[in-house]
Amino acid sequence: MTDYGIVKSAVRPEAKVVDEYSVWVNTDIAETADGWEYHMVQYSKDEYIKLMDEANQKAQADLEYIAMMTEVELE
Repeated sequence: MTDYGIVKSAVRPEAKVVDEYSVWVNTDIAETADGWEYHMVQYSKDEYIKLMDEANQKAQADLEYIAMMTEVELE
């Protein structure tokens, strides 16, 4: 992962861009008087897949906990 911090652009960036080697994630996108400003992070595809897998596992665990606490059955 490479965190480029806050960057500026004349064009509005896409929130996520996938190229041959990387996934570029742009957050906190804001229009300024000079153009656009946003936080840019570059992940290798492997890093991004791992990050998404970890987030999915946490979401699944949270969902199972909520289901258990509310006595709702998951399919």
